[in-house]
Amino acid sequence: MADHDSSHGRWRDALAPVRAMVLGLLLLVSGPLAAHEAKGAPVADACPVPSPAGKFEPVSVKLQARKLTDRVWFVQGMTGMVSPVNQGFNSNAGFVVTDDGVVVFDALGTPSLGEALFAEIRKVTDKPVRRVIISHYHSDHFYGAQPFAEAGIEVWAQNKVLEYLRTEAPAARLEERRSSLFPWVDERARVTPPDLTFDRELVFRLGGMTFHLMHVGPAHTPEDIMMYVEEEDALFAGDLVFAGRLPWVGTADSRAWLAALDELAKREARVVITGHGPASTDAMADLNMTREYLRFLRQEMGKAVADLLPFDEAYEQVDWSAYEKLPTFDEGNRRNAYNTYLRMEREALGGGD
Repeated sequence: MADHDSSHGRWRDALAPVRAMVLGLLLLVSGPLAAHEAKGAPVADACPVPSPAGKFEPVSVKLQARKLTDRVWFVQGMTGMVSPVNQGFNSNAGFVVTDDGVVVFDALGTPSLGEALFAEIRKVTDKPVRRVIISHYHSDHFYGAQPFAEAGIEVWAQNKVLEYLRTEAPAARLEERRSSLFPWVDERARVTPPDLTFDRELVFRLGGMTFHLMHVGPAHTPEDIMMYVEEEDALFAGDLVFAGRLPWVGTADSRAWLAALDELAKREARVVITGHGPASTDAMADLNMTREYLRFLRQEMGKAVADLLPFDEAYEQVDWSAYEKLPTFDEGNRRNAYNTYLRMEREALGGGD
């Protein structure tokens, strides 16, 4: 990693044109709060001071907010796939404490965990939570937004989320979670839509801090975003980067994901908060693990498709030893490989989706 001052300078230089056209000139933005900020109204006067009410089943798993910089904190999810054992707590969330309130990035995987996250924030500060930024709409990252939203706190996301919410997939996932994660996801749980969406980039200031929201999808999902906190030189990367466990590929566009990682590799931040696993002060190592795994999947499954090998036969022939000791390998690798096999078939036929 480069030293703090030089890497910070590169981010400032790269993002200077965006700052110059904040909120409305470059971006497609909706929502009353953004309009207030663009006009220069005090952010502290634009929001109520809400608190989630604590109506969901409490979790017994331990959340602990860890301080990464003077203003940046995060909670680290447990290793493994979502299960009743971890009560859905397998992803990370973070928050930034400004002079005028708190910005939360991701909200964990159940309404109960969202309430527990708020309790952790309260141990750090009594400043009001102003907004929750969702990196992408996979249930392990956004189900915890419900108690925040019900308390009047705005939820922000990238506008491709709206396309996903118009499908039947969110309702199907919710029903599955009401079964697999009961009682922490129960009949009161709902899919929380965003209050504000944006297109490519959005910059806002709150309490003396500058936040850059950047759309980096399609990658892990079509709507992936990252958040860079300028004054702290901290980057919330969401599931673009996995640390300490096997990445979850699912139906992701791995070709676009690799392109996004290549762009991310050109930028450096003092600290990177990943979607899963520990925060990183050596982001390139974690980025490279994710990148090399995706490349390996595409290489091996691409060969199988070119050789017309059936998936089962192809999977058995691959040497997975470089990854088989990573947490979640047994649960996720075969599904990752199969979905990559299908994607390579589509790409071979001239399509990507």
